Amino acid sequence: MQPRWSGAEDGDNSWSYRKEFCIDVIRSRAPDIICFQEVWLDQLEDVLAAFPGYRHYVMIDDPVGPHPLNCILYQTDAYKLISSGGYWLSEQPHVAGSRSWDSRCVRAANWIRLEERSTKIEFRVVNTHLDHIGQVARENQARLIAEDASAYPEDYPQILTGDMNCDSQNKAIGNLKSGGWIDTYESVHGAKDPGHTFHEFLGPRYESSIGKMDWVFMRGNIEVIDAEVITDSRDGRFPSDHYFITATFDIKKTGL
Repeated sequence: MQPRWSGAEDGDNSWSYRKEFCIDVIRSRAPDIICFQEVWLDQLEDVLAAFPGYRHYVMIDDPVGPHPLNCILYQTDAYKLISSGGYWLSEQPHVAGSRSWDSRCVRAANWIRLEERSTKIEFRVVNTHLDHIGQVARENQARLIAEDASAYPEDYPQILTGDMNCDSQNKAIGNLKSGGWIDTYESVHGAKDPGHTFHEFLGPRYESSIGKMDWVFMRGNIEVIDAEVITDSRDGRFPSDHYFITATFDIKKTGL
């Protein structure tokens, strides 16, 4: 989910005016796992207060930056944390705050490994935000994510969420798919692009030549049951400048 950073000068669409609606939309779907991109610290504090049954793992892009940006929340009653980590989407992925190619911003991917308490099935969730300007950067950032995922057994269940800042026609998405990642929305609804998910708080009135840029992918021994682009509005206003994306999974036990 892309809740739009609270430091933006968004006027009537500023975080303080829409945070309750944003939280209401998330709560209405009763998610087990929530992945955010572009979150500031005050937003994370608001979300954690609203979802006390969740724990979180964050990744700050700069070595001493104050804002968590990429954040993953998970229900503690349902899941046990096995491991967590992350890396920077650059030619030096182990160096905090590094960026490469034509990337305008520092970009990173963070991940957690969870065990479902009831079944003891383990899986991995990866959360990222590709660059919004650099095409060469997007392609290489996607390649790094695919390479990282390939280190796990082929049947190991993995989920990838993110604002990829590009649609299905972009080579960056092609790099993810050729690397083994499967688009959950396409698996449920077919290959036709559902249209833009970035909309500048305008919803369907926004005009764009870029289709769905917010994604939930999967790979390994996992089946998608449903996928949705959430277009909820209230009095003509939206919870973010992006539509939120959801997917429901049946995660299978692997040979591990």
